[in-house]
Amino acid sequence: MSLAHETRRRRTFAIISHPDAGKTTLTEKLLLFSGAIHIAGSVKARKASRHATSDWMEIEKQRGISVASSVMQMLYRDHVINLLDTPGHRDFSEDTYRVLTAVDSALMVIDAANGVEPQTRRLIEVCRQRNTPIITFINKMDREGRDPLELLDEVEQALGMPCVPMAWPVGQGKLFSGIMDLRKDQMRLFKPGSDKLADEGDEIVPFAEKDKLRERIGTEFELAEGNVELVQEAAPRYDEAAFLAAKQTPVFFGSAINNFGIREVLDAIADLAPPPRLRVSSGLKGASEREVQPEQDGFSGVVFKVQANMDPSHRDRIAFVRVCSGKFTSGMKLKVQRTAKELRPTSVVTFMSQRREAVEEAFAGDIIGFTTHGGVQLGDTITEGMGSQADLQYTGLPFFAPEMFQAVELANPMKSKQLQQGLMQLGEEGAIQVFRPHAGGNMLLGAIGQLQFEVVQHRLKAEYGVECRLMGSSYTGARWITCDDEAAMREFVNKNQAKLALDGVDALAYLLTSPYDLRLTQERHPKIQFHALREHAGLELQAS
Repeated sequence: MSLAHETRRRRTFAIISHPDAGKTTLTEKLLLFSGAIHIAGSVKARKASRHATSDWMEIEKQRGISVASSVMQMLYRDHVINLLDTPGHRDFSEDTYRVLTAVDSALMVIDAANGVEPQTRRLIEVCRQRNTPIITFINKMDREGRDPLELLDEVEQALGMPCVPMAWPVGQGKLFSGIMDLRKDQMRLFKPGSDKLADEGDEIVPFAEKDKLRERIGTEFELAEGNVELVQEAAPRYDEAAFLAAKQTPVFFGSAINNFGIREVLDAIADLAPPPRLRVSSGLKGASEREVQPEQDGFSGVVFKVQANMDPSHRDRIAFVRVCSGKFTSGMKLKVQRTAKELRPTSVVTFMSQRREAVEEAFAGDIIGFTTHGGVQLGDTITEGMGSQADLQYTGLPFFAPEMFQAVELANPMKSKQLQQGLMQLGEEGAIQVFRPHAGGNMLLGAIGQLQFEVVQHRLKAEYGVECRLMGSSYTGARWITCDDEAAMREFVNKNQAKLALDGVDALAYLLTSPYDLRLTQERHPKIQFHALREHAGLELQAS
């Protein structure tokens, strides 16, 4: 098959939501319906023998939450679907933001009782900035929740774009009777059961037999009919160009826990979600910005995630690469653009969460992983390194300034080497940001939320055999600093030694004790630029 044909078969999307909206459950059910797994894991029961396929860390199984993104590949209707499950918790939002740079669309999950929640709004904003198309799934229709019309209005307000319902619920909670499929003019009748295999045995009634549905369901069906008429008059028609430009969102309803409404979502991903799209390379060594088409010859990809110790028995580190163009083949010689160093990965795999399968070839849109022993960082561009690829450099992988800090103190000073290794690897992975104070002293951990500290402390003990104490810090934030005037930079560094630190890529940061501290320092040093966002390896910084 041609490169263009293989590229068009790919669908690469992330599932995003607020915690507890049912995102990981929906992930399981999409895998179940595609045939990738044969039994769905429980994400709720902590002591259950089955856990969600996408939750593989021990701490995830203990707490029943996702703390790291995971990658799963499946085949459905001749499409290769790459699904990325993201952490819903705000404390792990950096991981989610980086995952969103690696996908072509997003599936947004909303709890029918709670509507659009704060973390969902933050993720929507990231998708909007990147013009990422969004498919919306309103979950938990089998429970008492808010009116569907009210939910649609809230989604429209949050997204800043119109909703196009492609399904509609008949009843809700105890009166939930099923879903009207507006794409296929039929209704799937609701039958609860989380252990049923896919949607086998579901009763489907065509709209040609609406009289039968009115008689059988009664008032709830008539009410749903009226709502559909109302919505179809008010809402725009589905427009493919508008959806792909992130200017409208198709909306589906269902109950993930009951395997209901999943088929319609999976079909929508195959039918509506875009294949891999072009990427922009900023270029190295002053090369001009240019567009890179996914089907063009020459392999290129970007490292959007590094995960340590996925297999505890091997103490390995896996670099996750989104293929951006061309074709990868086993044994291919690769090059890290940042360092110009050659890579010869011996074991390249695709993923089903923690499980891996050796891959012989991969195309634009696919996610591949290879074992790395250093030399590869988040945001690195990987290519064949020949011809037109010599100056390729993809940017856009964000690192946000931490909002809280804690100092690390070893319980056993003899474990200093293990602590250094553990923090280096967890920092490179993006699980935490590690800062080395310019004037010396204990290393500082920077995070978006408290839960990140707890996870890192747990992983240091479980994966590196290091017990440590985390102590409070007077710092409340950080800003990366740059300056075009060398003399002004020297003066700033000399006067602020105690508040400066180097991060994992040796980018210099100023540590804040309060918002007033930042304002005062900016006034005293007007030539210094303070940045709240750093892109990969300091290639680009955005001012605060």
